[in-house]
Amino acid sequence: MAAVEPVTERNLDGYGADLIPWAKVDAQLGDALSQFPETGGPNRYTCWLATVRPDGVPHVVPVGAIWVDGAFYFTAREDSRKARNLAKNPDCVITVATQGFDLTVEGTGVKVTDAAVIRHIADRFAAQGWDASPDESGLALTAEYSAPSAGPPPWHVFKVTPATIFAFGSAEPYGATRWRF
Repeated sequence: MAAVEPVTERNLDGYGADLIPWAKVDAQLGDALSQFPETGGPNRYTCWLATVRPDGVPHVVPVGAIWVDGAFYFTAREDSRKARNLAKNPDCVITVATQGFDLTVEGTGVKVTDAAVIRHIADRFAAQGWDASPDESGLALTAEYSAPSAGPPPWHVFKVTPATIFAFGSAEPYGATRWRF
């Protein structure tokens, strides 16, 4: 799996701050946004996924997402609202406030069907403390527990491939930058 690199970048800062370096954002995302209490953000890092219902109404929920090789990955039951929304319309947004930047990732979300990728993502989740592993089919994850609202396994893996990412500086030197991929 290869990392993603921006095709264009644009400074959105109206006060003259420099571009936020993409490498700095990518490195911070790659350092794992821990979801354990007291590890970041206001109390922990929370990724928010926005999808669109078939009737056009937005749907926003917190998800346990990880940044791997230039994309966000999260899990969902196939019958969940977010999974059903993505099956009808893959356009979605993930947002997260990190130390130094508030990030908005616009892209497409699709269910992963490659067993090797699912194994890789399971390994990455396990490295962060969630002992997930591929189920018997190899096409979904299982574990002793997940988020209280997740319901029982299996949980399918979804990949959000960025089209545009915005970073808004929340600490010195501030700034605002948009990248297109």
